[in-house]
Amino acid sequence: MGVSQGKIIEYIEQGKFVCAICLQEKGNKFHLLTSGNREVNISAKRALLISETAIGVTSPREELLEYLRRTEQERNRLKERVDVKELWELVHDEAERFSHRDLAYLCFGPEITDHHVSALVRALFEDRLYFKLKDGSFIPNTQERVEQIIAQREEEAKREERLNGGSSWLKAALEGKEERVEEGWRDYVIHILEQVALYGKESKAYGEAKELLERAGAPGGPEKTRELLVKLGIWEEDQNLEVLRAKIPTQFSAREIEEAQSLSLIEIDSSGAEDLRDLETLTIDGPFTRDFDDAISLKETREGLELAIHIADVASVIKPGSLIDKEAFQRASSLYLPRGSIPMIPQLLSENKLSLRQDKDRAAITLLCYFDHSGELKKYEFLLTLVRVKSQLTYEKVNQELHRDPMLQKMYFLARSLREKRMQKGALNLMLPEIQITVEPDGLVQPYLLDQNSPSRMIIAEFMILFNWLAGEFCKEQGIAALYRTQPPPSELIEQGPHPFIYYVFQQRRKLHPLLIDTHPAPHSTLGLEVYSQVSSPIRRYFDLVVQRQLRAFLMGQPPPYSEEDLEKLRMEIEPVLRELARIKRTRIRYWLLKFFAQNLGKAFPAVVLDELNTKYRIVLSQFLITTEIKKEHAPSLTPGQEILVQAVKADPWNDTLVVKVVE
Repeated sequence: MGVSQGKIIEYIEQGKFVCAICLQEKGNKFHLLTSGNREVNISAKRALLISETAIGVTSPREELLEYLRRTEQERNRLKERVDVKELWELVHDEAERFSHRDLAYLCFGPEITDHHVSALVRALFEDRLYFKLKDGSFIPNTQERVEQIIAQREEEAKREERLNGGSSWLKAALEGKEERVEEGWRDYVIHILEQVALYGKESKAYGEAKELLERAGAPGGPEKTRELLVKLGIWEEDQNLEVLRAKIPTQFSAREIEEAQSLSLIEIDSSGAEDLRDLETLTIDGPFTRDFDDAISLKETREGLELAIHIADVASVIKPGSLIDKEAFQRASSLYLPRGSIPMIPQLLSENKLSLRQDKDRAAITLLCYFDHSGELKKYEFLLTLVRVKSQLTYEKVNQELHRDPMLQKMYFLARSLREKRMQKGALNLMLPEIQITVEPDGLVQPYLLDQNSPSRMIIAEFMILFNWLAGEFCKEQGIAALYRTQPPPSELIEQGPHPFIYYVFQQRRKLHPLLIDTHPAPHSTLGLEVYSQVSSPIRRYFDLVVQRQLRAFLMGQPPPYSEEDLEKLRMEIEPVLRELARIKRTRIRYWLLKFFAQNLGKAFPAVVLDELNTKYRIVLSQFLITTEIKKEHAPSLTPGQEILVQAVKADPWNDTLVVKVVE
């Protein structure tokens, strides 16, 4: 007979106390009869309590079961007398271990039985807030640990409430019956679904969202949260997730709008400004442009040509440290995307007060350039001016009117001359058409290429390069702290050879060093210039606004707003934002192109082979400037530079997938 035979043994089964009589002990195993009239075997290690007293196991089974029932009843009755919190308050400062009997003694006094010990253990097991069981002894939790557990329990209760309420709302919403449940859960459900749709398993809400979806019976699980948000009408089918992930604000605050309204009422201070409103000033932009930050005028004299490049004087209106300035600093740049743009400055200013709109008097900073008849620059000067745009032309209109407008012809002559001089100084012509995308109301995607070498675009490009070059030269000569765009010479110059121009551009771009923004002037090799700043788009780019402030202060005879150290700090803070904006724009254009291919599976498009890799070819689709790869096993033998036709066989914009095959 084992030493435990006939004794009451208690153990834990599925989180509950089980009271049993040991019928037989075999080695490290107990054969037990439970109060539920079941015979079970457990290992000795599972025994939480073993009574000191024993009864005969040969008694009839009904007597044994009755004994167990009375025992359990008594122990539960005594358990109700245990005040766990009071016991903890008595001992928690002593920082020592306590046996079951020690704590039972403190609760019930010296006359304790197996029932008292069990009652104590049961109470502590049910309320695990104040004590923890370790190696057969109880250790009181510290005050900090108790507070932590209370907070965890409260949070778990809130979580359970959220999951119950949220899953009920989601289930009803998916069935079109959301009006029947409490609307207050809607915001919680939308927020948690958005977090998972944006960040996947990296989201802190992933586990809770998974459980929420399971309780609601939502199909697809966490991987389908984007589709679920579209189904609920929260997101559009083509929702821009990159903008949401980057937390880019798409609206301005009420206070910022209020400040913009106040600034829009300020009269132009023309004191000290040169009045150039009599010039035939025009803008050349896209048909949908509203934020006109540059304008040009040209007049012929006996000595040659006088070119005036006018840049909106944003610095005179938006002061450093203002609400709008702080927001512009955070945004760093306007972001232009298919199906909408996100301005750096509120539209009340960027498209009205500051914009060089037709027939409106506007403050500007003007570069006056004096050329001889051969297009040689003789001198230049920067002025604070008052201007009035007479004509707002589109690129297309200028191209159409060029052959019959002498003034536009002279502008084109100057632009060609300026470009030729840069090319002679080592500039590289790496300009490819710009991809533009429109989306029809029915969702049909229409990409097209804009020729950057058209006369109208060359005029604006070269005149803005001229402005930025001479602004950099002026700041350098006058010792004005400024930000410069620099680029070391390429590591290698590639010959264009017989291959398509697009192939040459992609190969040469790989040999370029990154563009740098620096407070010290240095050459810009790709543009072929010894110095280059960027100040021609102060409505759209914060760096341009900063340099304009420096230039304007000098022209006003005032100290500059920024020291070189200030500019360096700004550079370090803004550059990462600009890189992120550039990435978002690339990603978004690629998204729409992939959607276009998904709508045009099987159609043939021209492409150029860029590289031959170990197991695949890298190609660029010429009409869309998008790169992808073809496995060698699915293509004939190809060579870099070769022109081919390909067709899309699979395209998924949400998974960034484009699979093409060669049309033979």
